[in-house]
Amino acid sequence: MAFDIDMIKKVYSQIAERVDKARDVVGKPLTLSEKILYSHLWDGKTDKAFTRGKDYVDFAPDRIACQDATAQMALLQFMQAGKDNVAVPTTVHCDHLIQAKEGATKDLKHANSVSSEVFDFLESVSNKYGIGFWKPGAGIIHQVVLENYAFPGGMMIGTDSHTVNAGGLGMVAIGVGGADAVDVMAGMAWELKFPKLIGVRLTGKLSGWTAPKDVILKVAGIVSAKGGTGAIVEYFGEGAKAMSCTGKGTICNMGAEIGATTSTFGYDESMERYLRATDRADVADAANQVKEYLTADDEVYANPEQYFDQVIDINLSELGPLLNGPFTPDLSTPVGDKMTEIATTNEWPLQVEWGLIGSCTNSSYEDLSRASSIAQQAIDKGIKMKADLGINPGSEQVRYTADRDGILGIFEKLDAKIFTNACGPCIGQWARYSDPKNAPKNSIVHSFNRNFAKRADGNPNTHAFVASPEITAAIAISGRLDFNPLTDKLINEDGQEVMFDEPTGWELPPKGFEVKDNGYLAPDPDGSGVVVKVASDSERLQLLTPFTPIGSDISGAKLLIKAFGKCTTDHISMAGPWLRFRGHLDNISNNCLIGAVNAFGMKTNFVKNQLTGEFAGVPDTARAYKAAGVKSIVVGDHNYGEGSSREHAAMEPRHLGVVAVIVKSFARIHETNLKKQGMLGLTFANEADYDLIQEDDTFNFLDLNEFAPNKPLTIELVHADGNKDNIIVNHTYNEAQIAWYNEGSALNLIKKENNA
Repeated sequence: MAFDIDMIKKVYSQIAERVDKARDVVGKPLTLSEKILYSHLWDGKTDKAFTRGKDYVDFAPDRIACQDATAQMALLQFMQAGKDNVAVPTTVHCDHLIQAKEGATKDLKHANSVSSEVFDFLESVSNKYGIGFWKPGAGIIHQVVLENYAFPGGMMIGTDSHTVNAGGLGMVAIGVGGADAVDVMAGMAWELKFPKLIGVRLTGKLSGWTAPKDVILKVAGIVSAKGGTGAIVEYFGEGAKAMSCTGKGTICNMGAEIGATTSTFGYDESMERYLRATDRADVADAANQVKEYLTADDEVYANPEQYFDQVIDINLSELGPLLNGPFTPDLSTPVGDKMTEIATTNEWPLQVEWGLIGSCTNSSYEDLSRASSIAQQAIDKGIKMKADLGINPGSEQVRYTADRDGILGIFEKLDAKIFTNACGPCIGQWARYSDPKNAPKNSIVHSFNRNFAKRADGNPNTHAFVASPEITAAIAISGRLDFNPLTDKLINEDGQEVMFDEPTGWELPPKGFEVKDNGYLAPDPDGSGVVVKVASDSERLQLLTPFTPIGSDISGAKLLIKAFGKCTTDHISMAGPWLRFRGHLDNISNNCLIGAVNAFGMKTNFVKNQLTGEFAGVPDTARAYKAAGVKSIVVGDHNYGEGSSREHAAMEPRHLGVVAVIVKSFARIHETNLKKQGMLGLTFANEADYDLIQEDDTFNFLDLNEFAPNKPLTIELVHADGNKDNIIVNHTYNEAQIAWYNEGSALNLIKKENNA
């Protein structure tokens, strides 16, 4: 039986009436995305047709999921909200704080030792506030959610950008910052700008070496890393229906890499099969009763150009395997000759040192089975492994079943390392080097979603390429980035030329899923007696002090850093070794913007302190300004804050005295996170004004006392030579968000309203 089946049945009992009313109000057939959005309005009423990309709308999500790195700050904030219990079903998953090094058993034991304080905190706070807790080793949050909680037609939010994985089961699942999750935990509405809609029509059928991963690799190459910003991507067509549920999840998962709000598929037979296979026949039965409301109206998919803001066509029969990278997930190249040409031209290392299979994107039973079919061929055909291979199963259920069926044993025969059921290298938790900053130039291939510089192993010289699990396995076995398994031969241990056959696998385990201990702990029905302890001298955890309002008088503010080029949340607040401080705001603030490239000098973590004229690290300089009572400003380029949803990238600058971030454009989640923390997230009205910002500039806000929706702000730049420039900056704050700013943070406002 499914978790929270009564909640799911309630959603389905309301969906017909709400969708029918929405169709009447909108006056045309509805996409699946619109059906889910309109059926989850906060007030339950559909009396207005919302304008895509413009109207802010209050929603009522069905559930929340948090991973251990982000859950710390989210729950520390929730503890300040004055509530006895979470208002909607919520879970915490311990998957980020487990470093991959020696293998599952030793790595998990080490994690439970070094992070016991954090795990104990998360378990106790979950137990107190009615939150389901998944222990370390239970699995990667998004695979566990797909197996246990996701349901067609539902809406969920999660404190991880890859929450969108649940779109593989027909949800609108959206990654958010912890402050957004706290709103919903506390029984408040969740606000989102009504998304634009991108339709992706899939014709033909996947076959041979082409996998669902190649679909999203292709889409990323078409629309770029920011092309989906502010939009839901909805996949449809015969090609979509023919795809497995976990394959759909892969596509939705990596949709975060095009900036999409989320991605989703309409309910179909593959989803029903997956629900029944994962012991949720009750959900499948309930979904079948309302299935016409769990996909778009027929007219939408028949004439998509009339209902979507953009339509992309992909013929799966013509799609071949791709490699995306390095250093960005949207640089898409076909395997084989094209990769050889581009890699040679750019001097990318052709020798591949590691292949990594797993992560929340590609760690299902189907993924492991297809990759293992390639590994088995290497054994059968006498092909010696040329690169190292690492495997991260997605959940204990997947691991146990794959081990029972001999899949993991195949990898082990190739001396692969089976890591813990956790994120591992995908989020920088990979102890590959003792000194990653000075590690050599090399190439790796993985089935993950992100491949920014330093992402997996901390080495800026690692060229990481994203591929399907089966392509990752083949390239790792060959040891060559220019290897094309469709056409190229390898020399086996007997000196014979051999080729790989096409991969094979199982959509679902033929003998069914099995697990002895899935790692779940249910909360105490009455958590009032549970004590949550946070040591005052802890390095890992710190109770929060509310932010004070910045106010309407910002004058004499100094430039902290003018970030040049790509500045993701990894640049603003790195993961890897810094994950251990995710529950301690002051300590983790020592990584604030240390990865951002300073436009003046083109170095990282090296900025000018205008008070002394000396150069120092970004956090040190920010602390010096704060100690002197001087406000500071961050300036950035396009798509500032893309990547992970980590709110630390907003909380750290706020903690260190940054009052405004001014950029050419924002990634959606990060802009919201800045607003939630009571900061100013602003964009240049004229992008060329970015070039006016000089290293010694002082910022004076001339009309912040008139801060209002749709009203640009004017900033006076005072240069070191005494010359001045006035620039206009835009913002997207509405009345409610301005109230967050005025109170110092959204959390301050929630607490004030709860105490009223």
